[in-house]
Amino acid sequence: MLIKRRSLLSASAAATSYFMAKAASAGSFKGDVELRGTIGRLERIGSLELESQQDFLTNFRGWVNNDFRQAAQQRAGDIALAAGLDPTSAVDYQVAAKLFEKDPVIAGYVRTWVSNQLQTWGTIQDFFHSNADQYYSEMDAADKLGPGKLEWDGKMEIPDYTKHEIHIQPGGYVGDPFAGYINFYGVNNFYAGKNFQDEAQYAIAKAVIPPKDGKVKRILDIGSATGRLTLQMKERFPDAEVWGVDVGAPMVRYAHVRALDLGINVNYAQRLAEDTKFPDGYFDLVVSYILFHEVTAEASKKIISEAHRVLRPGGVFYPVDFPTGKQQSVMTAYNAFSVWWDHRWNCEVWALEYRAMAFADEMAKRGFAVDENIPQARRGHGKLMGTKIT
Repeated sequence: MLIKRRSLLSASAAATSYFMAKAASAGSFKGDVELRGTIGRLERIGSLELESQQDFLTNFRGWVNNDFRQAAQQRAGDIALAAGLDPTSAVDYQVAAKLFEKDPVIAGYVRTWVSNQLQTWGTIQDFFHSNADQYYSEMDAADKLGPGKLEWDGKMEIPDYTKHEIHIQPGGYVGDPFAGYINFYGVNNFYAGKNFQDEAQYAIAKAVIPPKDGKVKRILDIGSATGRLTLQMKERFPDAEVWGVDVGAPMVRYAHVRALDLGINVNYAQRLAEDTKFPDGYFDLVVSYILFHEVTAEASKKIISEAHRVLRPGGVFYPVDFPTGKQQSVMTAYNAFSVWWDHRWNCEVWALEYRAMAFADEMAKRGFAVDENIPQARRGHGKLMGTKIT
């Protein structure tokens, strides 16, 4: 359940007055909290100290992702060879884990990566909890405003499979009332400083292949999180009605705040991707970005069926996620270990289930004509789209 708003740490009365006074004179809608201006599309986080911390953590992550990872990968290759394994052959996850997890170089790489992630989440979460009243007020004000609709229900029954702390984000997407704010600024660290202007989502939206008849009147982004792809789809197709749905009320509430900040007319709703509540055949395009490895295999199949249901004949389903089936790389010892530790230590609870599923085959079983030979929307991700034929 969501944390009760008054159970959080509150700012002092003096601090509250200061922040609210700043909010009243800044931002693009009444009640907007914008303390330090913007850089392009990015609203700067509210504290210079926190921004400096995140700048360090983001750059440190870049080093971990590159130099330290390369050292770990080289070390893994040496260990595999010493154990008599072909470094290019497939290895079971558990075999790889046993082989590498106690090596100081490889374990040091994993520990450093995870510690960076924990520091990123913790410092950001502390800031929003310490300034809770201001950001509650911002969401409350935005809830009532347009352009764009917002629907959320504090009494919605949340499936257990969605309650884990994805990427070790404290509270996950449903258990902290500021999950949207925390996720937005924390994910900037994930991209090692390369997505401050939503560059990744812009590239994906640009790569989306519309229906052959060219008609795009309605678009659905499932698992929309903080709404970055939703916004980019609207900017690519400005005349379309665009919806983003996510299980997390805090996610869609923040997404709506940001849409108002940017003046973009999109709609968000707290709904399940497997039960969106939209009519049959309502959409021309259904898109998603890194949703499916965060849900169970059973839920994935239901979501594919739901995407098929809400698409009109000839409509396109365009899911962007890690490759599965024939597109998946050989699980060499190092690759298998990378997937395993991400599952074990980064709270990727359902990732192994996802990778074991041939996603393209599941789409075909549910009435899609599947194309796996499209241009890649994002490096390291699969190439996959489906057209509704039945």
